[in-house]
Amino acid sequence: MTVDHGSDQRGAGFADLLRARRATAGMTQADLAAAAGIGVRTVRDLERGRASRPQRTTVELIATALSLAGRERADFLAAARGRPAVPEPPVPPRNGLPPPVELIGRDTEVADVAELITASGPPGVVTLVGLAGVGKTSLGLAVAERVAAAHPGGTAGIVITELSSGSDVLAQLAAVLGVARAADLRTRLRGERTFVMIDGVERSPDAVADALHWLIESAPNLRVLATGRHPIGLPGEHVRPVGPLETPPPDAPARPDEIAAYPAAALFLARLRQVRRDPITDEEAVALGALLRRLGGLPLALELAAARGRLLDIDEILQRYGDRVLDLSGRPGSRPSTDVTLRDAAAASYRLLEPDERAGLRRLAAFRHRWSVRLAAAILSDDDAEPADPLPLLDRLLELGLLGVRGAGPYRFRLVDVVRELAEERAVARGEASAIRTRHAAVFARLAERTAPQLAGHDLTDGINRLDEISGDLWAALAHAAGDDPHTALRIAAALPRWWRFRGRDVVGRHWLRRLLADPRTEDADPRVRAWAQVGLGRLALEHGAGAEELPAVTGALTEFQRHGEVAGELAARNVLCALWMTVGGYDEARRHGEAALTLATRLDRPRDMTVAQNNLTWHEIRAGDLRAARRRLAAVDRLAAQQGDDRLRALAMANLAEVSRLGGRYTEAQSLGRRAIEVLERHGDPGHRRRLLGTIGIAAAQAGDAETAGRILAELREPAGVPDDPDARRPAVTEGQIAMIEAYLAAGRGERELAAEWFTAAADSHSGGHDLRDVAEALVGLAASTDDGQQRTSVLARLAEVCKLGGITLLPTERERSGVT
Repeated sequence: MTVDHGSDQRGAGFADLLRARRATAGMTQADLAAAAGIGVRTVRDLERGRASRPQRTTVELIATALSLAGRERADFLAAARGRPAVPEPPVPPRNGLPPPVELIGRDTEVADVAELITASGPPGVVTLVGLAGVGKTSLGLAVAERVAAAHPGGTAGIVITELSSGSDVLAQLAAVLGVARAADLRTRLRGERTFVMIDGVERSPDAVADALHWLIESAPNLRVLATGRHPIGLPGEHVRPVGPLETPPPDAPARPDEIAAYPAAALFLARLRQVRRDPITDEEAVALGALLRRLGGLPLALELAAARGRLLDIDEILQRYGDRVLDLSGRPGSRPSTDVTLRDAAAASYRLLEPDERAGLRRLAAFRHRWSVRLAAAILSDDDAEPADPLPLLDRLLELGLLGVRGAGPYRFRLVDVVRELAEERAVARGEASAIRTRHAAVFARLAERTAPQLAGHDLTDGINRLDEISGDLWAALAHAAGDDPHTALRIAAALPRWWRFRGRDVVGRHWLRRLLADPRTEDADPRVRAWAQVGLGRLALEHGAGAEELPAVTGALTEFQRHGEVAGELAARNVLCALWMTVGGYDEARRHGEAALTLATRLDRPRDMTVAQNNLTWHEIRAGDLRAARRRLAAVDRLAAQQGDDRLRALAMANLAEVSRLGGRYTEAQSLGRRAIEVLERHGDPGHRRRLLGTIGIAAAQAGDAETAGRILAELREPAGVPDDPDARRPAVTEGQIAMIEAYLAAGRGERELAAEWFTAAADSHSGGHDLRDVAEALVGLAASTDDGQQRTSVLARLAEVCKLGGITLLPTERERSGVT
């Protein structure tokens, strides 16, 4: 594009002035012609300096159409007649910058951009880039105010209109900087340091680039801050993406004061106060956090949603707009910043992309939460053997402000929510959505399979955290693949049981595994994948007392692993079978599988599997009443786990040692060991083990007469188990039994024998049918010791004898003494 930088033609000064006045008024040539009642060609000729001397009537019509009055009108008419403007009184330059609006949550960005603007060095252009509605203009105005003192040559601003030419841009700049002609800009800008803000460069990017290229070559003291949906493309341009405001993470405290500390919440609440007097309630705080995340921290979305607070509470806003953010829009008569719908904003940025970039964006939109460069490469690829290079696309999306980057971990990328939603809509319209989601599921199946081996040993914490970070995508992938690609869904589910168990999702995880294994479309799936899914069924069923139901499935898995020579699978199956057989009273079978696992692991020198087998066999020593042998096994477990750096296995050994200490009457030691083990388990999750261990500590405290500690533990054990949003979560029977045991020992310590007997009866009933008859035997010993009625006592002792025989249990000397068993 060639820019007209001034001419020697007669009338060129008036031409520049006319262009500047029209641009300042935000009018096109056609708009001005219509308002003045003259022809478009007349306006065009005047702006090009082709009219020798415009008629006075024409100029007056134009001045009226431009709303010029007073000194401005007089100077305009004088320029049309080729006369200089009257110098007195001086006309102060109109800098075109409106006052800054209240800016929330951008303090750091204002400071950073201001530092770029005021830094010494060659003339520079800083461009704020981002989605419409993200707050680029507001940020720019705040920066302009911040840097004003550092620019004695003045601060000014212009707004680019559609179809502006380079000459138009220069004319606007001339007007706001107080010079009559664009040709005089270079002279004006050779003086003191001057700041100019150019807003909306995407409307005519080539014109802005042309104008600035001409200016900065000879204006060393000029500093420019531009805003737009994409960079200008000038050499040395500093591009600063403007992203959404930070939102509270899902695990943030759901309290109004805590949530208000996040910038997105601060903006939303500030706008909400303009339409609603009452502060938000504690109940609304939970919905507010979800709403802010759903709106993606986009300022325009936050302001539009807050405006609904005039009629709706927070939960109602979330329910109405949480799943259709793109539907938020302004209303007739609203202020200009809300006249743009979010759909328009997203669509405008989408159109800036090249076709292949749009295709890539549609694929990336499959991610539900944050993702990594590696995941982006996988989902953008058609061939797994040759992954695509995602960096050019990611750089382009970041450059346009469509992509958010937060933190330094691998999972730090996320599309702006409204852009993701629009891209998903485009994928559906093009018939690509199903294929993209299938690709997404395959990518996460591979990731889950790579991570599964890390859910044991010293990598456990990293593996769990990795799955936690991608949990939303895992669930989405599983749900889609279950319908369209059940083989992939089974691969995902087969890799996740340990994670599900650590996160208290045993019921829902088992539901998925049973559903997928029963699906006739998975009958021809890889038999080893099916076998791992069956082992997972057993692991999860044990957590909620349904282990007996999965005994055939895990037995079948063991056979399949042996047939394929998969040692890791055989060891896993035998360890699960060791626990499952106990749930049906098959204690000899349980011990056989435990010893077989120990022999195989020892022969193949697999220390971790040796550790697990030793830990499982400890129960059989306790069953036999040999606490010394149990301690020896646990010492071996601790030694082996320490060699491998596996703190979770050491914690499990410590937990079992706490139970051994309690049975041996070492109540203080039992509590100390239990608390140390809980500290480790809390880092990994594993709510089932933690809950059982908490019960052990509570029983030891009650036996030691520590009613205060026992009472605190009772209160915690009586809280609902599982996760709040899981309708299948329930308190396991073993926890009910432990609660009853704590109450029983507390009552016995107070001398309330009748109440103690009632609680020991409840404990025995709760533990019956569980995998550990040792608990039932202990409850019956307590009941026998608390019963004065001879006939009832005889009945209790008969039941105790039956339980000991069925479970192969040998009572400890102290238990025989308490119960009167000879």
